[in-house]
Amino acid sequence: MLIVCAQSDKVYEVKGVALVPTTNINIRTDSEVKAKATAILADLGLDMTTAFNVFLRQIINRRGIPFVIAQTPDIKAPKPGGWEGKIWMSDDFDEPLGDLNEYME
Repeated sequence: MLIVCAQSDKVYEVKGVALVPTTNINIRTDSEVKAKATAILADLGLDMTTAFNVFLRQIINRRGIPFVIAQTPDIKAPKPGGWEGKIWMSDDFDEPLGDLNEYME
């Protein structure tokens, strides 16, 4: 049996289990986001309320958001020919080895 008392400072006890006071939180989110999250949580054996309570408790325990919030840097694709003039092919396969041997001496 669950007794929910919204915004109450009273603690109830049912069959020896103390029930702490609860309150409601309303959240607006994209319906697709909610559906996808609900499906993933169901696979984990959780409902949205339990998952959100875990999230809130982690905020309290860590004294902050329990994951990194950061912007992803813009990664620009290399332009075709970007290495042009920087890479060369020797006519003689052994020529670069000669340069390496001189460097190593």
